[in-house]
Amino acid sequence: MAGLIRFGISLESDLSKKFDDRLKRKGYSNRSEAIRDLIRQDLVDQQWQDGDEIAGAVTFTYDHHKRELLNKIIDIQHDFHSVIISSQHVHLDHNNCLEIIAVKGKPDEILKLSNLLKALKGVKHGTLGMSTTGKTL
Repeated sequence: MAGLIRFGISLESDLSKKFDDRLKRKGYSNRSEAIRDLIRQDLVDQQWQDGDEIAGAVTFTYDHHKRELLNKIIDIQHDFHSVIISSQHVHLDHNNCLEIIAVKGKPDEILKLSNLLKALKGVKHGTLGMSTTGKTL
C-alpha cells in the first residue's frame, strides 16, 4: 500500500456505533473510505471558503408558464457566461421544468448566480451543489 499511512483514532463507544450504523446505511464497506470522504468534503468546503476555483451545479425547478420567467433565467445565465460550463433543461411535466447548470469558477460568482436564480418569482426550489475541480485533492 504505497503512499498510504495508517493512524488510529479514539471514539466514545456510542459515537462509534452511530458512525458504523451510518456507514452501513450509506453502503460503505469500511470506516477508512468513509473517513476519507469526510476529509475530502472538509477540504472542498475549505476551497469554497478560500475563494479557490471550484466546480458545482445549480439545480432548480420552476413553473414555465410564469410570465417572463424563462427570459429572466436566460438573461441571468448570459450575465454569468464566464462561470457556466453547460446547462440542461428538462421538462418534468406540463407545468414544471428542471434546470441543471454546471459551473466552474470563483465561489462568490457562483453563489451570486445561484442566489439570483433561486430568488426569481416562479422558481419553486433551488440548490447549489458544491464540488471541486479535483486539481488539489
